Amino acid sequence: MSARNRPQARRRLARSLALLSVAVLIALPVAALADADVENSPAAAAITVPAPPSTAAAVEAPPPVPRRGLEIYRQFQQGRADQECSSDVSPRWSKHFSAAPKRLATPSDDTLLLFGYVLDAVRAAHLPSEYALIPFVESGYRPDARSPSGPVGMWQMIERTARNHKVPMRNGYDGRLSPVDSTRAAVRYLKTLHGMFAGDWRLAAMAYNAGEYRILGALKSGGQQARNADPASLAGVPATTQAYVRKLQALSCVLGDARQQESWVKAMDRPAPRLQAVTLDGQTRRITDWADRHGQDPARVGRLNPVFGGGQIGARGDTPLRLLAPELGIN
Repeated sequence: MSARNRPQARRRLARSLALLSVAVLIALPVAALADADVENSPAAAAITVPAPPSTAAAVEAPPPVPRRGLEIYRQFQQGRADQECSSDVSPRWSKHFSAAPKRLATPSDDTLLLFGYVLDAVRAAHLPSEYALIPFVESGYRPDARSPSGPVGMWQMIERTARNHKVPMRNGYDGRLSPVDSTRAAVRYLKTLHGMFAGDWRLAAMAYNAGEYRILGALKSGGQQARNADPASLAGVPATTQAYVRKLQALSCVLGDARQQESWVKAMDRPAPRLQAVTLDGQTRRITDWADRHGQDPARVGRLNPVFGGGQIGARGDTPLRLLAPELGIN
């Protein structure tokens, strides 16, 4: 090619390449163009996408509604490990606990609310409902219970057990009298025992009563393993510990049979707000002050928290103080 024709050839090649680029862009699908870096382009800066309307602002949230006693009862029934009651359930202990359903059905009694609180903790830990009956057997669900032999509180813990399971214990504060502190420790311990004894709630309950090493020793000496053991046949287990399981079985069946009484079911169909652990601020000195600020019944809050003797909230330790109270905003 002559030198004179080379510039013309270059111009024709440039025009061809430009036309080819346009054709390629036209042929590209929209999805491919969407991958281009347009975020920082002037055109993108000029585009404003309106935010969707806030549904939270447009729709007013309904006021909180307390759950009802029958919801707690259904939760208990659904979570029972032993759904059927056999003929060998102890008549003696069935009679002994015959008043338990009445206590749950009595509006002036705090038992239903405390039972619901413990049951929530037990089920949240993926444990059978039977464990929520332990405070019935131990203390009659009384947070202020004291035994002459030393155990204290709803779960009737001795001091050594409480310290071993990190229940706060210091001058002026015995965490065994706090349903919050003691329930947290007891459920954590029961979960450990439940796993240790292959998910057999009866063996775990026996271990809660007598100590895990005694039950492990009884299994070993009897040539049994936890996954297929017969708890009733274990030798070397105290009679009180064997009775402990029979009490829980009988109580479970007494509560299960209560649904056959129409008047009891009707009494249980009443508001039963959840109890919640509330962290106290550093300025609160009396339960009545806290209750008045939050529209709570000070007498009830005091009954639920005997750890604060006389309703006085003493000096704080390293652990924040918490009290148990019905859900805020729900009476």
